[in-house]
Amino acid sequence: MNAGALSPADLAADHAMATLAGSVRFLLEMTPVNADNVRAEFLAHPEKDPVFEYRDLDVDPDVLDAQVVALPIDDVEDTTLAALLRNRQREMALRVEMLRARDTPDFLQLSIAQYGAVLPALVSRAEGLLDKLPRGHLEHDSVDAEGFLAAAQAEIDHYRSIDPDVGIHAEIRDDISGILVDGNTLLISNNAAVAAPRVNALLQHEVGTHLVTQVNGLAQPIRMLGSGLAHYDETQEGLAVLAEIACGGLTAARLRQLAARVVAVHSLVGGASFVETHRLLTGHGLPAGSAYGIAMRVYRAGGFTKDAIYLRGLLGLLEHLADGGAMDLFFLGKFSLEDLPLVEDLDGRGLLTAARVMPRYLSDPAAAARLHDAAHSDDLTALVNA
Repeated sequence: MNAGALSPADLAADHAMATLAGSVRFLLEMTPVNADNVRAEFLAHPEKDPVFEYRDLDVDPDVLDAQVVALPIDDVEDTTLAALLRNRQREMALRVEMLRARDTPDFLQLSIAQYGAVLPALVSRAEGLLDKLPRGHLEHDSVDAEGFLAAAQAEIDHYRSIDPDVGIHAEIRDDISGILVDGNTLLISNNAAVAAPRVNALLQHEVGTHLVTQVNGLAQPIRMLGSGLAHYDETQEGLAVLAEIACGGLTAARLRQLAARVVAVHSLVGGASFVETHRLLTGHGLPAGSAYGIAMRVYRAGGFTKDAIYLRGLLGLLEHLADGGAMDLFFLGKFSLEDLPLVEDLDGRGLLTAARVMPRYLSDPAAAARLHDAAHSDDLTALVNA
C-alpha cells in the first residue's frame, strides 16, 4: 500500500456503505403520490387538512437496519475516514427509523433529530424577509414540464460534451410533485410549471449542484462523497441556492419561498395544523397555491422539517465565504460544512481526485462578483435579481 493511501478494508467499507445508501430512495419515499391531485380540492375547501398518500416502501426497514448495523466500519484504519463513515452510519440508522415512522406521530421528532431544531434567530430572519419582500402574485410566463425537460436535457448535454460518461438523466414522472433529484436523475412532475426567469437558476440548482456533485463524488476513491456524508443536505441546499445567486437567478418569489419554508417548519413544530400553517403563509402575502405547496412539503410524511435547511445552509455558506473560505472542495462531493476540515485532510493527503466536471455557472465572469457581493451583504433582499 502506498504511503497515505487507503487500505482495501477502508475502501471496502466505504463502497459497501455507498452501495447501501444508493439503494434507498429516501426523498421519494417521503413524497406524497397524490399531492398534485389533492391540491385543487384543498384550495377549494381550505378549512380541511388534506390527506396524503405514499408509495409502498421499496425497502424493508428491518432488513435495511440489519444491513446498516453490519457495515464493516470497525475495520476502517484511516481515522478521518472512520469518523466520516461512523457519523453517516448513525444517520442511516436514524433514516431507517424515519422510514418506519413515515406518516405517523413519531415521525416529526425523528425529522427534527435529522435536520436540527429551527432556532429563533433563523425564524426571525425568515420573518424579516417576508415582511420586506413583495407580496402577492408576481406574474411571469411559465415553462411546462416538457419545456423544462428540454432545457434540462440541453444542460445535461453540456456536461456530456465535457465528459460523455457523466451518466446523468432527466425524466418526467406522474407520481411526484415539483422537481427533485433522485440519485443520478432529475425528476420532473408532469404538472410542473416553472416561471421563465427561474428556469436557468433551477437548472444550476438541480443539475449544476446536485447532479454535478454526485458525478464528482461517485468518481472519488471514497464513494460516499457521491451518496452523501452525514448531514450533507444543509450544505448541499445552501450551495444550490448560492448557484442561483451566482447565475443572477434569485428572484423575490424564490427568496420569499425559502423564508416561508422556515416559518412553515416553525409553525409545524409548534403544533399548528396544515390549515393553520396555510393560513399563516397566506397572511404573510403568499398566494394560496404557493402556500399549499410549501405546507405540503413540510407536513408530508408526518412532519418533514428538511425545508428549514435551505435558508440556514445558505447563511452558513455566505458566512464561510465572508471569512475567506473557498468553494472548490464542495464540488468534489456531498458533505457538510462541518466536515470540511476532514475533507480538507483527505484532499491534503492526496486521497481525492480532481472534479470530472465543474458547475457551468462558474464560467460566467459575473458569477464571482455576485458571490462576493452576496457574502458581504447584510441584506439578502439586495441579492434579488427580479
